[in-house]
Amino acid sequence: MERRQLEYFVAIVEHGGFTHAAKALRVAQPSLSRAIAKLEHELDVELFHRVGRNAVLSSAGQLMADRARLVLRDLDAMRAAARAVGDGLVGRVDVAATSSSALEPVISIIAELRERHPGVLVSTSSALSAAEVVAMVLQGRCEAGVCGSAERPTGQGLVAHHLRDEEFLLVAPPGTRLGGDGTVAWEDLEGMRFVVTKPATAVRALFDRLAASVGEVSIAAEVGDRSVVLPMVLRGIGAGLMPDGWADLARRAGAEVYRFSPPERLPQWLVHRTGPITAATQAFLDTTLARPA
Repeated sequence: MERRQLEYFVAIVEHGGFTHAAKALRVAQPSLSRAIAKLEHELDVELFHRVGRNAVLSSAGQLMADRARLVLRDLDAMRAAARAVGDGLVGRVDVAATSSSALEPVISIIAELRERHPGVLVSTSSALSAAEVVAMVLQGRCEAGVCGSAERPTGQGLVAHHLRDEEFLLVAPPGTRLGGDGTVAWEDLEGMRFVVTKPATAVRALFDRLAASVGEVSIAAEVGDRSVVLPMVLRGIGAGLMPDGWADLARRAGAEVYRFSPPERLPQWLVHRTGPITAATQAFLDTTLARPA
């Protein structure tokens, strides 16, 4: 079995077929097909069911997909370790993060990492929930992840470090006056309209608890892209619930920002796999864990 065969196999899985994978890899499709046929012969299993021009993963292919990603990650780790001896710390680390975690602390981590190790490139991938972050790490799609979760993320071969407790804030349209001393209680929000994210996010779970407790709150808009919540709040469509990483940006934009009393917090976690990791990934982990809570 050759590394090239695994790279071709993963590319077909990621790009949804031989044609798109061949274009992405810039190889002739017959060469790609021959490499996969050879791999199937060596493994003595059929990895894809050919249905017309489409390729559908077989049960064996589904089992092998995640394992192939992990093998490629481990090979990259060995190669990076060898290069780091002679060339200094270089490489790329793929990080999965929910949108709030990508804003803070991931942006701050990248800034610190660039100062210490300019040869390290951080590539972030967005995830809707903590469960999706964990899946991306365990499947080998990313080497590390940052997410918020009430419970410690778990999984076979997964390591989770508690980073801090992220605080949720109320962000209201300009001129909105609520509560006192910059804080609000849930009952202060009675009758308000909200811009909310779709279900399965931590922010939506908080809104659902708020709505169940207060009763007299309503949804003005439901969005799939969390980056449009603040612009909608600024246009007066409704208020929003946002992690503390958005506070400075929201204030500079002119929104009113309130803390909850008592505070609403959610633990934030750094996750990664056990086993070999690249030097670049280790640098990302070390930089993240060195930051004050």
